[in-house]
Amino acid sequence: MTDHILVERQGAIQIIRMNRPDKKNALTRGMYATMSAALAEGDADPAVRVHVFLGVPGAFSSGNDLADFMVIATGGEGGTEVWDFLMALAKVEKPIVSGVDGIAVGIGTTINLHCDLTFATRRTVFRTPFVDLGLVPEAGSSLLAPRILGQQGAFALLGLGEGFSAERAKAAGLIYEVVEEGALEAAVLEAASQIAAKPPQALKIARDLMRGSREDLVARIGVESEHFRERLKSDEARAALTAFMMRKKAG
Repeated sequence: MTDHILVERQGAIQIIRMNRPDKKNALTRGMYATMSAALAEGDADPAVRVHVFLGVPGAFSSGNDLADFMVIATGGEGGTEVWDFLMALAKVEKPIVSGVDGIAVGIGTTINLHCDLTFATRRTVFRTPFVDLGLVPEAGSSLLAPRILGQQGAFALLGLGEGFSAERAKAAGLIYEVVEEGALEAAVLEAASQIAAKPPQALKIARDLMRGSREDLVARIGVESEHFRERLKSDEARAALTAFMMRKKAG
């Protein structure tokens, strides 16, 4: 467990809050492990009806901690924590609502493709700079984004790495609603409360029908992960990651 992830219950709502504000909620292996455990425990607990993902003011998540990427890029080995989280996300049985404020980079964007409802503030920008870092899309985004955004919208997000404002994200179907900064958490919890009040078995069946089989999603995450690991060890990725880290230190 890590205090960079806070897990709490409010009635039938389980809140998973990313809480590493000094690093703009960059996700470490320990943070992934804690979130995976929370999803599994919440799914197994009949008292929990809905999961909620939140960040901190100004930062939902800036993506994977690049220090972990550099370990692999320079010949080290990574653990299974990211894979475990992606599998938990793909297979979660209960609805997920997310509230996004400000920075939403990489997994900070793609996690929302798995959510049933996402609320975002007007200052939020969704961005996936995978290709710019010599990497490839992850979290099943290469499958989910074209379904949601269409082929060209998905390419703009995942290939060009364009930033999507909250308004553009809503128009494209990436998120459900745009709200003011001070109203974000209340809007998320109100929606979660409405979901929690629904007949759970009927809601589960309805959700499963809308989502369809998870097999293609799980398979795509596997293929993406193989490419991702290979790319992390490539000269392209090593150079891009090193240059990015140097710019951060200089800035």
